[in-house]
Amino acid sequence: MISLFNSREEYVKALEGRGDKLRSFFEKSAPTREIDFHKDMALYLEDITVSFDGFKAIDSLNLYIKKNELRCIIGPNGAGKTTMMDIVTGKTRPDYGTAWFGQNFDLLAHSEDEIARAGIGRKFQKPTVFEKLTVFDNLELAMDSDKRVFPTLGASLNSDENYSIEVVLDKINLSSSSKKLAGSLSHGQKQWLEIGMLLMQNSQLLLIDEPAAGMTHQEIDKTAELLQLLRKEHTVIVVEHDMDFVRSLDSDVTVLHQGSVLAEGTMDKIQNDPKVVEVYLGE
Repeated sequence: MISLFNSREEYVKALEGRGDKLRSFFEKSAPTREIDFHKDMALYLEDITVSFDGFKAIDSLNLYIKKNELRCIIGPNGAGKTTMMDIVTGKTRPDYGTAWFGQNFDLLAHSEDEIARAGIGRKFQKPTVFEKLTVFDNLELAMDSDKRVFPTLGASLNSDENYSIEVVLDKINLSSSSKKLAGSLSHGQKQWLEIGMLLMQNSQLLLIDEPAAGMTHQEIDKTAELLQLLRKEHTVIVVEHDMDFVRSLDSDVTVLHQGSVLAEGTMDKIQNDPKVVEVYLGE
């Protein structure tokens, strides 16, 4: 290529003339932020945007959650909290953005069931348990195992599987209720049972939607203790409206507003942020 020019100086000068165009091309082609998949990152959402009939439910959302972190997500109705969880679990596909679970799992390239099997579990606000089965049976059904018809019909629990269920029963405060029908449990106990079912599925990232809703004060206190315990081995994201409950969790808080992050930090920082007070806490 240099032979087309009379000298190296002419060649360099020609390249310099194209420098601005090349620079412009690469700047447009480069991502807005270099992805740093740190080994401690559990969830990475970058520039996530999704619209429904022209309305942006999520607008350039950036959310980063570390492994074994307990993070609370708060915000007014319509802030995008549910849509965010729908995206993480594969129920909703964004129009634009990047979403990773851990270092190697591209959430946007997998289906809902593949995402669940990869280790992401979601508990909805209203408990969904098998009310005509015992607490123990609910946990057994949720166990991460071969669920095909014939293996299931011929299966019997081994000692390790029994122990796993006993460990989960103890964690969720239901050891003394293992033989009770799930339908006879209180609302709070059903919430704990559903969390226990996620644990039996070997979910590493737990999405918990308004766990304190409808609970007694005693159940709320026990739920806070449970979530604090779970963060030792799991990553936990809690969507909640009860600010007293959020404070009791003693975790970082992310405030969503109009589909993007308005503020992040400790509860004290959030409660003293004028923007947060204006759009949410001052309601």
